[in-house]
Parts: sequence; C-alpha cells; structure tokens
Amino acid sequence: MKWLKAGVVLAVILILAVVAGGMIYLRVNSVQREGEIRLSGLQAPVRVVRDGNGTPYIYAQTLDDLLFAQGFVTAQDRLFQMQLTRMFAAGRIAEMVGEKARNLDIRMRTIGFVRQARRHEAILDVRTRRFLGRYLEGVNAFIRQGRDLPVEFKLAGIRPEPWGIADSLSVIYLMGWDSAANLKSEIVARMLVERLGPEKAREIFPLNINPDERARDAGAGFRVTAPREVQRQIILSGDAGLIAFLKDEKPLAAGSNNWAVGPKRSASGKPIVANDPHLDARILPGPWYPAGLVTPAFRAVGVTIPGVPGIIAGRNDRIAIGMTNAYGDAQDLFIETLDPRDPGRYLEGRVSRPFQVVPETIRIRDKKAPDGFREETVQVRLTRRGPVISGLFPGLKAEKLEKAAKVVTVRWSPFETMGPSLGLERLFTARSVGEVRQALGNVTTIMLNFVFADVDGHIGWQTTGRLPIRARGDGLLPVEVRDGGDPWRGWIPYAQMPARYDPPRGWLGTCNHKTVTRDYPYAYSTHLSPAFRYRRLAELMNAPGKVSAHKNWLYQRDTMNLLARDVAPVMARILLGAKETEQMGRILNKWDYYDYAGRSAPAIFQAVWIKFARRVFQDELGPELAGLMLDNWYFWEERLRAMVLAGESPWFDDVSTPRRETMADLFQEAGREAARELGDALGDNPARWQWGKLHRIEFVSPLRREGFGRGLVGGGSHPMGGSPETLYRAIYDFNKPYAVNVSASLRMVADLGDPDRVYAVLPGGVSGRLFDRHNRDQIRPFMDGEKRAWWFSDAMIERHAKYRLELKP
Repeated sequence: MKWLKAGVVLAVILILAVVAGGMIYLRVNSVQREGEIRLSGLQAPVRVVRDGNGTPYIYAQTLDDLLFAQGFVTAQDRLFQMQLTRMFAAGRIAEMVGEKARNLDIRMRTIGFVRQARRHEAILDVRTRRFLGRYLEGVNAFIRQGRDLPVEFKLAGIRPEPWGIADSLSVIYLMGWDSAANLKSEIVARMLVERLGPEKAREIFPLNINPDERARDAGAGFRVTAPREVQRQIILSGDAGLIAFLKDEKPLAAGSNNWAVGPKRSASGKPIVANDPHLDARILPGPWYPAGLVTPAFRAVGVTIPGVPGIIAGRNDRIAIGMTNAYGDAQDLFIETLDPRDPGRYLEGRVSRPFQVVPETIRIRDKKAPDGFREETVQVRLTRRGPVISGLFPGLKAEKLEKAAKVVTVRWSPFETMGPSLGLERLFTARSVGEVRQALGNVTTIMLNFVFADVDGHIGWQTTGRLPIRARGDGLLPVEVRDGGDPWRGWIPYAQMPARYDPPRGWLGTCNHKTVTRDYPYAYSTHLSPAFRYRRLAELMNAPGKVSAHKNWLYQRDTMNLLARDVAPVMARILLGAKETEQMGRILNKWDYYDYAGRSAPAIFQAVWIKFARRVFQDELGPELAGLMLDNWYFWEERLRAMVLAGESPWFDDVSTPRRETMADLFQEAGREAARELGDALGDNPARWQWGKLHRIEFVSPLRREGFGRGLVGGGSHPMGGSPETLYRAIYDFNKPYAVNVSASLRMVADLGDPDRVYAVLPGGVSGRLFDRHNRDQIRPFMDGEKRAWWFSDAMIERHAKYRLELKP
C-alpha cells in the first residue's frame, strides 16, 4: 500500500511538472504575431493577418516583398522543421541523434542531394534565383533577429543556420526522390526472377489497370531481356546491405487523390479542384505550410513545403491547382561489373573506367569524443550512371554481389535534366490553364499529376518530370551494363507526357493509378496504384446531377472499399463453411463495404486478406522475400484480386505440403488465424471487433516519436476508418498491421465560383512550435471531417482576423 501511495504521489508530481513546464513553454516558445517588427531587406511595409487557425495572410506591395515576408513568417512557425528537413536531405541527422543515424546519413550522402543542388544553383536564371533568394532572405532575417527562436533547437542540441539557394533545392530534390518510390520494386522484381525464373516471376509481377480503357490491360508490359542469364546469376537475393539501404525509403503506397470538375458538372457553375495528398502526416505539425499571398496585382492561398516559396497546391484569383504522385519511373538500377585487375575501376564491355570518388565527411554525435562529436569519412563511388548503392554499410555485406564482382548503381533523371527554371516560380502566378501547362513544362525535379482549372471554365491534367526513353526493358528490372552505350536514349517529350484537357465527360482525376493507354508509345511506369480508388471516384463523378464543393469534401472521406466489394463475397462464402469462422462470414455477408471505424466487417476483411496474401506467396518465396514484396501494396494487390476472382491459380497450392491446396483452403486457414488474432486483441465476440480499435493513427512530436512522454508532446492516438483501398486513405504496414502510417496530409476543395474561401484542413496545425496553440489544433476537425477554410477575399480575411502584425523596413 505504501508503494501504491508513493506511486500516486510521484504521478501527481510528474503531472504537475509537465503542466508547469507546458505553461512555461507556452511563453518561452511563443512567436510575435501582433504588433510591429522592423526588418532590413523590405522595400515597403507588409501586413500579416492571421486567422483563428494561425494561417497567415500576407499583404505586400511587390512580389519581392511578398516572398521576403513569406520566408520570414514561415521561419517564425516552421524553422525547426525546416532545419530537420535540410539536415535529412544533407545527410546530417547523426549530428543530432548520433550513431543510430549513421547509415541513414551515408545513404543520403551517397544519393547526393546537396552535391546536385549546388550544381543546379549555378545554372538558375535570374527570375528563379530571385524567387528563391528573396524568400530565403526573409528566412535569414528571422534567424538574424536571434529572438523568438523555437525552443526545439535547444532541446535537440543544434543551432539554426542561414539558408542558401542550394538548401531549398536539396529540399525539392528530396521531395522528388520520395515520390519516385520504385527502387524497392526493381530489387524485389530482380529477386523474384532470381528465385523463380523469369516466366514464373512474371505470373506475380504488377498488374496495372487503366479503368478508362474499355478492355482491361493484360499486365505491366514485362519484357525479359536475357532470361537464361538472369536465371543463372544469383546476385541480389538476400543482400542485407541493399535491404538496409531501402529501409529508409518512404512508404511505397504513399500517393494522393486529385480531381477537377468542369463548369457543366459544378453546382456553382465554375470549376472545382479537390486534392488530398497521401503522405506520412503523423509527425506534427504536418508536411505542408499554408499561407495567403496578396499584392495589388494578384492574390493566392494554398500550401507549400517549408523551405520552398510560393504555392504548390491551392488557388489564385484565376486558377486552382492540386497534385498527386504520378509515379513516373525516372529511376533505374544498374548492375555493373568491377574490373578484376583493379577494384577501383569498373567495366563497360571491354573498356575499363575509373570510379569517380567523392569523399563525404559525416559528423556523428558521440559523448566519448573530446568535443562531443566524431568524424567519419566515406568514399562515395560513382559510375557514369550514378552512385554505387551496394556495399555501403560495414557489417552488412553483399556476399553474392561481391562474389560475382558486381556493384549496383542508381540513376535518377532529375540529376540530368536540370534547367534554369524550376517552374514553381511561374506556377502560383499563372492566369490560365494554358499558363499552368507552360509552367509545369519546367518542373523536372518531381513526377506529379497536376490537375487544375481556370475561371474561364477550362480544366486540365498534366504530368511533370523528365522520363527516360529506355533502349530495352520497361524499368521493372535492374539493367545489367554490358557496354558503354547509353540505355537511356533521350527523354519523353513534354508534349507527349500523359495529359488531358477539357474532357467531354466534364471531369478528370488521378489516384496514382495507371493513366496511360495501351497504345502509349513509351514505358511510363510499372509501379502504380491499384485502380480501386479511381474506380470509386469514377462512380461518384459519373452519378447524375451536379456536384458542390461540399459534395467533393464528402468524397474525400468516402470509405467504400471496391476491393472488398469484389473479394469479400468470395471470402464470406468460404468462412461460412467452418464453425470457427461462421460468424465472421455472416458479418461480411451483411456488410455494405464501407470501411467505417465503428464496424467489425472492415477489421475481419483486412485481417483475413493480409493473412491470405501471405499464405499465397510465402511458400514459394520464403518469409524474407515475401515480406519485402507484400510490404509494397502496389506490387501485388491488383494481381491477387484477379487471382481470387478467377478462382484458380497455381499459387494457391502450398508447395511445402504433399497435397494440393485450393483458394478455399488458404482462406479457411487465414480466417482461423485472423479469428485468433482479433479474439486476442478485441475479445470473443466478432460483432465487437471494431476496425477503429485496431486501425489508429497517432500524431507525434519530432522530438519524441516513441517511448515515454510521446503522448504529452504529441497529438494522441485516434481511431480511423478507411483503408489502403479507399478514397479516405489510411494505409498501414503490411508486416506490422494495423497502425496507420500514411493518410491525407491535407484536404482541400477550391471552388472557383466561391470568392471567399477554399475549404481546407491540416492533420496537425500551422505552427511547428512545441506547445503552441496552433501546433495541433486542427487534428480534431481533421479526424471529424469538419470543414475549415483558408480565406480568400479581403472581407473574409478581415472578418476572421485574430492577429495583426506589421513588418516595416
């Protein structure tokens, strides 16, 4: 009893300490939002009006001052987040957290975002340099003040550093790399070929479907260039170093939804653009920074990445725009041969070439070092295609690669297609669909689907980036270098990149799915989303009647699961045949296929589905390769659906047993395992296995992502509906279900017929400052589906003004 009383007393003391500390931080970690600040660098006074969400609306006389003020205000709210992003791109996280980030930093230095950003900075034109430079002058003006700096810097043991143009470019390159996402697919595909042979592997390669085509596509367009040689050489399978390199890649099923509705289908008579980018939005305050930007010449409101000026998604007084990941394949892996006479050289056929070697010195926090840090220099090797990414990490050997005297390199098109313009500096001031299309022609750093509309009633969809024209293959498999010829024979012309304008049906949209048709003349991508979300979007959009901004908002939270609608009846029929799973089958039979958090059917379906998938593939592939493949939802899910609907497949047989199993056998086994798992977690009554009790999203502080205290500085854990297959996206790690790791990082609906607002909500808040009232104040409305707004007209900005700050020269 004494121990119990002591524990209670200690708990009370801790709670009081946290509350007191929080109250102090609220004062210490605050930022000036009202009054007046004098800044050198401004040409004229600038007004910053903030609404009740903390969103800033910046009024300036010139574009130069507007960009300066945007940089200053962004730094007020997000400087610590900006520093973390910059350090991540630069491979400097070990400076903050020590040895555990060493391999991550080696990986980032090897890719070389900063090296390439410095190259790019040197060729920028005057307009782009000014666009970035004025914004960064504002960021640096805030840093130079030396006051109101986020307390997170002290807690993390780092200092704010001035920003340069190469820093912003490295952030843009990082964003582009994170959207590329097909390295894992290439390595998994190669490992499948090595284990199964090319023809057997082809049976489970990605099935990519464009629902807008009348007939279904037969597959991903797999081409075997040298089947006997590929079968014979076991090179990548089980390579611990490559697997470790890929662990820090972003989730492979990240993506987005976006669509544009033309005036004939819009209730307001003007186009509507809707967008909800799907990213890992769990780290507060979220990846996007919102702002209103106003000069006498134009006005805009929307979001950008902190560290990058302008607006990437939002609207101005003439156009609205949103983006999703297009997954255009701008990455290829190459298997290259070392010169047996000199390991410092590699072969292109009979020609021996020296590696270009770039020393990179990594600074690692270390308590045992005299000044608290130690330095380690790594030698980054590059061939004519790109950096060597195999054999990077000591203790993680690539034994089969080394035995074959091979290395793996990666080539990425943005490092080869730098131009004097980024396109972003022209995007947020564009006045028409035509001008948007022209601006996007300069966006070579990232492969996105942009949808947009203008007040004249035009709508458009345009992909960005520069994709290679491949001499052989379609990008699904790594290419073996046999000679000095360039396997990339130029770039797909921008005029032939996937796009569509003013379709007769009155709407267009993308959900990371296959958008090119069968007669498209180039290899666009093999890593694409299953078509479930786009098929559902088409059902909603093709329904009779006109759609309002409110309806579009509801569509973003639609949880109809079309995969379940196809597969659950088959699953239910089989589960009804066994006593242990009969009630699960009855629940699935009554389900309307909406993945609501309060229902048990979604939990049953997801649990059985992933256990069924593992049983289908693991006996042939083994647990490690099966885990790698299944972790990539886009690789297998559409293919497995097709197998289930066909009812028969040689993959349903468990090759480790003497009997021949069927699909029903595997579903029954998966059902029994799911029943045990769900029963242990949620009790004996399947009717109470609510999906939201398993499927939760937890918002965390970047300073405390796990462990004791994360709940005190984070945003809490919340039940969530939806699934990987719904428009209301909520993805979980296949190998560690069911916690949500990818969801909407923004919801936005811009109706060009509404002069006053854009509906929008963030999953965190505007401020990145710990304990700031606007750090996590949008979590609840985000989870509840409440419409918040970015204000557009002067009248509404003034009506909702909560803070007023004047920046003076």
